[in-house]
Amino acid sequence: MLSNLSTVYALFEVLGTGPEAGPAPEAGTATAPETAQDTTADTAGQGAAGVPLLRPVPLAPLDRFDSDLLTIQKYAGKTNELFTKLLVNMTCMALERPATMLTSTLRVLDPLCGRGTTLNQAMMYGFDAAGAEVDGKDFDAYELFIKTWLKNKRVKHAADSGQLRKDKTRLGRWLDITYAPTKDEYKAGDTRSVNFRGVDTLALDRVFASRSFDMIVTDAPYGVQHGSRQQGTSAPSRSPRELLAAALPTWLRLLRPGGAVGISWNTRVLPREELVETLRSAGLTVHDGWPFDQFRHRVDQAIVRDLVVATLPGHRTAG
Repeated sequence: MLSNLSTVYALFEVLGTGPEAGPAPEAGTATAPETAQDTTADTAGQGAAGVPLLRPVPLAPLDRFDSDLLTIQKYAGKTNELFTKLLVNMTCMALERPATMLTSTLRVLDPLCGRGTTLNQAMMYGFDAAGAEVDGKDFDAYELFIKTWLKNKRVKHAADSGQLRKDKTRLGRWLDITYAPTKDEYKAGDTRSVNFRGVDTLALDRVFASRSFDMIVTDAPYGVQHGSRQQGTSAPSRSPRELLAAALPTWLRLLRPGGAVGISWNTRVLPREELVETLRSAGLTVHDGWPFDQFRHRVDQAIVRDLVVATLPGHRTAG
């Protein structure tokens, strides 16, 4: 799991010299300096002068694609891709079974997905991704980007889109993509999916099946309009307080028991204590206290961002 930290340069194992240092790394991997082999330990499990030795550990990230999947898109209001990765990772840790991050094809929903930064991070990890965005311009931008990127990278895929209707009512638009990182995987049917819905987030339980997602990961609005239409207006709501209170019941109907929710938001417009209470009132188990309350940081003069993760109690049955 440590190989998938939002920022990681190298990992090291702390050990001593001589027989206590353990077997040497396999050929082709980084090793401790040769001079360390000639050092006499002063005490068991320590190097010269009582200083432990560090042996490099090869990184094994989940990433299935080049990093430009996350970095190419540039637009006002884009959530930093490293922060998005952090939020996805923290939500994985809040799963009833966190290790499924490494062993299963998790299904991730961003119900306020904008132009798809969270969806792209899910793709990087080999997860199935789904998102909703009420802004038609964002829908168009993501459809153009992801189709172009897959084509330019020669990723085997199939894509289709159209108008989304339910019970003779037009809800919005849909985009479905099936792909695989390699041609052999695609040929074998070992595929992943991206399902983008250009709909109001409050209508998601009409377009996705109940209990069909392992994780809900989203960046609540704090300056960029997205989410749900304000009642009686055509403008998307900017208030995370109103939006989350209205949308959480819908979102949680889509989450599997044992699944997790991760939300980032602007604490200047919604205090942490209030959001935590909203999540608990919805039936979630919030992970609060250290280290979960250590991520608050200033983005700019108007935005102080934080994140919170929570678990939906119950045994996870899918994946």
